Amino acid sequence: MPEGHSVHRITRQFVRNFVGKRVAASSPQGRFAEGAAVIDGHVMTDARAVGKQMFLEFDNGLWMRVHLGMYGAWDFAGDILMDATIASANGRMGHTNQRGTVVDAATANAVKGGVGTSQERIFDTAGENSLHSIGAPRHTRVRMAEQEKESGDFGTFPPEPVGAVRVRLLTDTVSADLRGPTACEVLDPGRVEAVIAKLGPDPMLDSGRAAEDRFTSTVRRKPTPVGLLLMDQGVVSGIGNVYRAELLFRARLNPHTPGKRVPEESVRSLWKDWAHLLSIGVATGQMMTMDDLSGEEYARAMANQTDRHWVYKRQGLPCRVCGAHILLEEMGARKLYWCPNCQA
Repeated sequence: MPEGHSVHRITRQFVRNFVGKRVAASSPQGRFAEGAAVIDGHVMTDARAVGKQMFLEFDNGLWMRVHLGMYGAWDFAGDILMDATIASANGRMGHTNQRGTVVDAATANAVKGGVGTSQERIFDTAGENSLHSIGAPRHTRVRMAEQEKESGDFGTFPPEPVGAVRVRLLTDTVSADLRGPTACEVLDPGRVEAVIAKLGPDPMLDSGRAAEDRFTSTVRRKPTPVGLLLMDQGVVSGIGNVYRAELLFRARLNPHTPGKRVPEESVRSLWKDWAHLLSIGVATGQMMTMDDLSGEEYARAMANQTDRHWVYKRQGLPCRVCGAHILLEEMGARKLYWCPNCQA
């Protein structure tokens, strides 16, 4: 399932390529025909993400809400303008590159804890990386979901819909096809506010003290295990299975500890670390959760998921810190990875 960083990156592509433009909306599959009809021909005026959900606003006051869920993905095609927001802030882009990831010195140092050289190109074997072109349009097709993959040129524009496309959004130069979402609906502003009100804080939207206090107070009053609380989108937005395991290990917290028994300082540290890791994910397109890596270690980690995480998908392997075998169990109907020694 796409975690928070992916949804923020997708939303930024809508900001760059659709906001301010008149959009033709259709439902090639037919399941969203009624919703598409009420936004068809209108100008997209806003695009925003809150955790794992995204909201696209149109000039008739209506919003399209999308939750990708386990299987959803957006395919962009056409003369795609790269995400200038990420480029200006981090010197890099918000898409998939058919070759690899370029990391500027500032981003590399932030991730690695001070080790790095400028313009390192890192090749990711699974496609979980970012497009390195900055500024110019690309005539290409890009899939954005949990991972981002570019499939190259597609011939004539717009391309023919492929598979069960729930909704197609189309401008004169770019198309966006949505497949397999858990939710796709048109809402009025009041219903959008009601949906967002039920979501926990998202540090990409508010990294201030008020959001931290809200997260801390929610966790500290609940008897629920902290490993479940981090996956509860009403407690905190955007955390999925990967970030849950990694955040808990980095905090040396036992996943089964009731939230109300986690020290306040530890809960606040969790929030700050989530903000830190989320910003890296948005900047790089990769869920990089290891710090203080040497140049060679960092290159391996950016290229291969197995070298990028402390515990995720490392069941039965020795802990990178203490050597104990990493455990795998089910918590909240999802796989949980943790170290029984470091997180005792």
